[in-house]
Amino acid sequence: MDFKNIILELRDNIAILFLNRPNKLNAFTIPMMEEIISALDKIEINDEIKAVVLSGKGRAFCAGADLSSGENTFNPSFDDFAVKEGDFRKDSGGILTLRMYKFLKPIVVACNGPAVGVGASMQLPGDIRIASRDSKFGFVFNNRGIVPDACSSWFLPRIVGISKALDLTYSGRIIDAQEALDCSLISSIHESKNLLDDAIGIAHELVSKSAPVSIALTRQMLWRSLGKSEPYEAHVIESKAIDSRGASEDAKEGVNSFLEKRPAEFKNRVSSDMPKFFPWWDE
Repeated sequence: MDFKNIILELRDNIAILFLNRPNKLNAFTIPMMEEIISALDKIEINDEIKAVVLSGKGRAFCAGADLSSGENTFNPSFDDFAVKEGDFRKDSGGILTLRMYKFLKPIVVACNGPAVGVGASMQLPGDIRIASRDSKFGFVFNNRGIVPDACSSWFLPRIVGISKALDLTYSGRIIDAQEALDCSLISSIHESKNLLDDAIGIAHELVSKSAPVSIALTRQMLWRSLGKSEPYEAHVIESKAIDSRGASEDAKEGVNSFLEKRPAEFKNRVSSDMPKFFPWWDE
């Protein structure tokens, strides 16, 4: 499929998804959101692809929402910046991050430069977030007279803690890669020339020895547990998952390969072999 606002490449079994509006610093638009979601849909149903790396073309990751409409950029009467739903308009950044949240394969974000507004908040559902040394991050929403988007009021405090999240969102100040590392917004800092290869290497390490169905279940189990106050539901879901997975061909292969001291060859597929109790949540 041809895309206008992103580029989708494949390296071995890792998909690489680039934001591709470099002349606009990859500013976020509705068409870009739709293309990213379409790409994620295609990646998810392709059992040959095991993980995705998200990065940007050019010198920026994403400069935030496209502000070319000037003062009317966020005016709901001006255009289709958000999608209408009932008596409110769904934030387009949130539509994207919720799709990322539901994704069944690991997401590694490789921030290659400035990431401001939705450019910062869209990274939060990434399982691993890394950045180049010259990356900068800004949750500048209050500075623009609006509020955090892309479900960042849920994601950000869980990643950096409530005090740091409020610091970053109240002030809208721009932080460098070192401060992002210090507050766990990212996991590591890389030289720009090595960033993409390092991200792909991380993605390979995540998936090379593990069963894809087990990874898909684990991703949802851990992310969704962040909203729970007690461990009881986790025990229920884990019990169902262990019961299902324990009877699978993957479990037999996992044990046999360990005993035989050889790499495992897992056969179960995300597209067809998820357990019957999945999904276990209500939308």
